[in-house]
Amino acid sequence: MAQISIDDLAAGMVLKSVVNDRNGRLLLPADTELSDKHLKIFRTWGVTSADIDGVDGASEGSSASNALCSNDPQEIEAVRALVARRYIHNDPLHPMIAELIKICTTRKLAHG
Repeated sequence: MAQISIDDLAAGMVLKSVVNDRNGRLLLPADTELSDKHLKIFRTWGVTSADIDGVDGASEGSSASNALCSNDPQEIEAVRALVARRYIHNDPLHPMIAELIKICTTRKLAHG
């Protein structure tokens, strides 16, 4: 299952699995073709990613994927530990904090 960031989604893509909002409410069922209206709804309801049919994690083409794939696994773990220390007093399972940690990790890997 490859979760694609909402910023990388485009109209015409097809959902591989259901999309729920932060509270678990069903927004769209699987096998739905996305439209611009759906993408706006995702942003409104706080959806940060979706599982897209025909896209695997290695081929999504996002900068996050490229930054994580091009580095040494030990370097990735070291950066993740560094970022985790910065956010030690936050809940890493909260969607906003999880996204912030992902962004910080990616930027640190990409820019040193």
